[in-house]
Amino acid sequence: MDHFPTNWGRPRNDAFDAYGTYPISQRPYNGPTTDAFSDGIQHTQQPIVTGTSVLAIKYKDGIMMAADNLASYGSLARFKDIQRLHPVGNNTVIGAGGDMSDFQYIQALLDQLMIEEFTEQDGHSLGPSEIHEYLSHVMYSRRSKMDPLWNSLIVGGFKDEKRFLSYVDLLGTTYSASTLATGYGSYIAQPLLRKAVEGNEDVLTEDEAVKILEQSMKVLFYRDARSLNKYQIAKITADGVSVSESRSVETHWSFAEGIRGYGAQTQ
Repeated sequence: MDHFPTNWGRPRNDAFDAYGTYPISQRPYNGPTTDAFSDGIQHTQQPIVTGTSVLAIKYKDGIMMAADNLASYGSLARFKDIQRLHPVGNNTVIGAGGDMSDFQYIQALLDQLMIEEFTEQDGHSLGPSEIHEYLSHVMYSRRSKMDPLWNSLIVGGFKDEKRFLSYVDLLGTTYSASTLATGYGSYIAQPLLRKAVEGNEDVLTEDEAVKILEQSMKVLFYRDARSLNKYQIAKITADGVSVSESRSVETHWSFAEGIRGYGAQTQ
């Protein structure tokens, strides 16, 4: 059971299996067991279709988050139009890396939670801190059952004139900071975000925050083999939540230019 988010969706080393996860039963039997030597109920032991990094920062007017639109099947760039930034109510966005089917389950849980909260009609609404607290309990509960949800989540929001940004993963680990990243971005993009944001959270404008995230997404596209050049940016401010349409990483090199250059070299 590989619980390190940075390894999810990456090729495995068949010569070394630290967690003894292979081979996995092709058709695990989940019914009552009568054989004393049977394996019992089988749970998912590795994520299958995965998303990579989510980036998030605080800026003057609220929270800004970014995530690309790729869901990888191992090393195959399988699904290229996946939205990994999910609005929850009017004040919160969650961004997810890791297993996409588990993220869909989390989305269903949150949608049901918001419906139940709405039907109460008591004048209160769930904000980002409550959503994060709820998710931390869900993730820790599933981990305690040895059936974790294979995700690393960032929860960002703005409510009562306060910015909120925090992290929770499949072990129930939580922490907060002015810049957060999941997956490979925690190695590559996080230093760039810290250098640009820390100490400037109260003066960064929206345009500056967008440029910081765009630059970080470009670096990830160049360096992370599980990333894509299509991404979305979410903003959470006092005016509410907005998630942009997919935008493309601006690069100084294109495939067509590369082919033309190769042809010129071979002539």
